[in-house]
Amino acid sequence: MAVRHRLVKASPQTVWDVLADGDRYAEWVVGTSSTHERTGEWPHVDAKISYQIRVGPVTLSNETVVRRCREPDVLELEARAGALGTARIAFELRPWGRHCLVILDEHPLQGVGGLLHNAAVEAVTQIRHRAMLGRLAKVCEAEPEAGRSEGARATPAAARPQAGGGGRA
Repeated sequence: MAVRHRLVKASPQTVWDVLADGDRYAEWVVGTSSTHERTGEWPHVDAKISYQIRVGPVTLSNETVVRRCREPDVLELEARAGALGTARIAFELRPWGRHCLVILDEHPLQGVGGLLHNAAVEAVTQIRHRAMLGRLAKVCEAEPEAGRSEGARATPAAARPQAGGGGRA
């Protein structure tokens, strides 16, 4: 089980707002080239986003489903990776002073990924998590609220204009 944490110098609400915007996953999820909402309203339970991963000339399409959502501090996802199987990816957000401690926990659930899970796979997952949490921190710390006082809140993701006119219905 790969568990990693990162102190993000933004409020827990800012981090939540980024996690709660399924259209922004490609900004911080390592390996993802694009995302779009597929069904439901992200990040509500059973909502899905589709994403593409490019590995050289090959493009793979997969999806992630929300399995548990306790706004504003817990988001658990099931990533479906075709023949590789599925994985549970859980985010826990904890206030840490005026910042946010993000705890990321991932482990395989089904398929080949679970059968091949070993120390080498765990090490690669840790490297991926380090990069992913670094990218998430960079995105969150660049948000307008990151420099505001604790009492201020950012505009909710649903109220922000969407890039390219791809807003939610």
